[in-house]
Amino acid sequence: MHIAATNPIAVDRERIPSEIIEREKGIYLSQAKDSGKPEKIIEKIVEGKMNRFFAEASLLEQQYVKNPDITIEDLLNELIAKTGENIVINRFVRFQLGETQ
Repeated sequence: MHIAATNPIAVDRERIPSEIIEREKGIYLSQAKDSGKPEKIIEKIVEGKMNRFFAEASLLEQQYVKNPDITIEDLLNELIAKTGENIVINRFVRFQLGETQ
């Protein structure tokens, strides 16, 4: 349900393809430079925007749609604590009607 609603790119930030990360970083860097901010502040702005990007693009870092106070990783850890099983999300697949590849 969560994957269908939020359309994450990868399970965690380490699995997001580097070309997507570099593209996003380049976009944020050019936006920050165009704003005329000092170089020290530009690095912080880009870092903050990248963290926000990872929070949206990475399934485990996304806020849970039913309870935005916790992330999917927190929800998974709660389930592991309740069941005592070691649960790992390795991959996911999302299907969408009308989507072509």
